[in-house]
Amino acid sequence: MRLATYNVAWFNALFDDDNNLLMDGGWSARHNITRAQQTEALGLVFQRLEADAVLVVEAPDSSGRRHTVAALEQFAERFGLRARSAVMGFVNETQQELALLYDPDALSARHAPRPGDATVPRFDGTFEIDLDVDATRDQVRFSKPPLELELETAAGTRFHLIGAHLKSKAPHGARNAAHAMKLAIANRRKQLAQAIWLRARIDQLLAEDRSLVVLGDLNDGPGLDEFEGLFGRSSIEIVMDGAGGALFDPHARQALTARLGAAPTSARFWIKQEKRFLQALLDYVMVTPDLKDRAAAWRIWHPLDDPDCWADAALREALVTASDHFPVTLDLDI
Repeated sequence: MRLATYNVAWFNALFDDDNNLLMDGGWSARHNITRAQQTEALGLVFQRLEADAVLVVEAPDSSGRRHTVAALEQFAERFGLRARSAVMGFVNETQQELALLYDPDALSARHAPRPGDATVPRFDGTFEIDLDVDATRDQVRFSKPPLELELETAAGTRFHLIGAHLKSKAPHGARNAAHAMKLAIANRRKQLAQAIWLRARIDQLLAEDRSLVVLGDLNDGPGLDEFEGLFGRSSIEIVMDGAGGALFDPHARQALTARLGAAPTSARFWIKQEKRFLQALLDYVMVTPDLKDRAAAWRIWHPLDDPDCWADAALREALVTASDHFPVTLDLDI
């Protein structure tokens, strides 16, 4: 079985208010790429992935007449995807939903948010934590509540899945450099608090001996920015390692042990001011030890780093056109 996570940049802009694909010559929200070009590129990428389930990060919006499930299922039908059913969790207000597109012949999936308590609230609730050591508990909310699913394969294997998209650390609205630094530090604290909240839920599931997959865009990685020195740990380290035991993702482990050497990357962004691309490892598929033992291979579908993606010109161009993130897949014997 193949599981995937894929952050599709501006997916919402490819649909109208009736959840229909806009496959025309109008500009997409991606630079110098039409809606038809991005949609066709995405269709090819999803076809080549041949995944049984894909966590779609930044999935189409649910509000008004727009509905994430309807949009994704129409997309799947248009491109003849095996993963043709969709499920989502809590709706958010960012026009970037979290949803799973899956093959109903290979597995079943249902939204199964764990009931919250005073210590670890439900993901659409409020988490209290002292972010700045001032003896005052701050209230933290997810702008994109993680998606909790119960999955069962056709072979009868049950496991829990958490799809996440942690908040970006970009200091939007900064008036000057000093204000940008203040906002960036505050945003970093909030992101680390979200990682602590997510890890607390993971510890609960591990205490119950649940098989677990945690995947998505965590917007962070070891050594990614200067704030790691200030706070000591990246969000990835918090999510992967906790009291209940460690999760495993080989790309994350490689990045953690090779801070000065080459590390895998899953996203590629154009930095206009510096006229260059920034590459970063932001997308992960983490598993509990029991699933690690059943894992065949992890793969980042990076068009410039993966030899098979590079050799396939159509796929290579589609990956670059479709999004600024690249899919990450895990093949499991379940």
